[in-house]
Amino acid sequence: MKKYLLLLLWGIIVSCANNYGQLTYITKLPNKLAENSGMVPAKDSTVWFVMDSGNPDKIYQANYKGDLVRELKIKNAKNNDWEDMASDENGNVYIGDFGNNSNDRKNLAIYRIPDPNAENGDDIEAEKMEFYYPEQTQFPPKKNKFLYDAEAFFYYRNNFYIITKNRTRPFNGEALLYKVPALEGRHKAQYLGSFVPPKGKMDGQVTSADISPNGKTIVLLGKGTLWVFTNFTMDNFFSNSTLKTIDLGVYTQLESVSFANNNTLLLSDEESRKMGRNLYSFVLGN
Repeated sequence: MKKYLLLLLWGIIVSCANNYGQLTYITKLPNKLAENSGMVPAKDSTVWFVMDSGNPDKIYQANYKGDLVRELKIKNAKNNDWEDMASDENGNVYIGDFGNNSNDRKNLAIYRIPDPNAENGDDIEAEKMEFYYPEQTQFPPKKNKFLYDAEAFFYYRNNFYIITKNRTRPFNGEALLYKVPALEGRHKAQYLGSFVPPKGKMDGQVTSADISPNGKTIVLLGKGTLWVFTNFTMDNFFSNSTLKTIDLGVYTQLESVSFANNNTLLLSDEESRKMGRNLYSFVLGN
């Protein structure tokens, strides 16, 4: 009987480990990307990744077969807590160094590097853009004001749109939207509005974001959830849009989302308890 129960338990674990919900499994990512936190796709069926705090000041290129293709050292940059990536129409790539779990950082930054696909060497030079939230006056604030961590942003028309990750206790779910110019220097982030993600099976913490190439769709990623914004007007798309909430049916530590084209998303998760570290796709419906 005991042996039967153990086999049953193992079967349940294996089944859960291979349950990708609505996501389509593409590949297992390389071991080096166990703590991947942001990505941008390239045109050659590869994807560039960053990893979060405690990892090297590098970006990593992997293909859809799960092979590690390249590593590039980012010069003039430090991985305090790299949490998301974005790109622009000219191929420049941006790294969001704004992870702020304890809400006590005063060195928030975004790094810009030229198109890494055109780099032949082993390193690449970064430009640094610093910013701060003018509404934050204490470092850290009281726990019910832990609103200044961030893991999500995207680039749109010479500006960055940063969506914060709520860490309040008690948890209230509020995500703040800020705008920062894509210019070298130090900037005061412009507060645009706030959003409380509709409650699902997991807390509504935003872990990544992107805008479609045609600029018509914005997606925010959470644990097991996508929030899709359409019919919006910039800048505050939180209040001027049509919102659709999608339960992805999978609850691994999803950390990154990026548009491969106007309708197809790429998503990835960190490795946790021998699950995750995968690359997925998801097709947005009407």
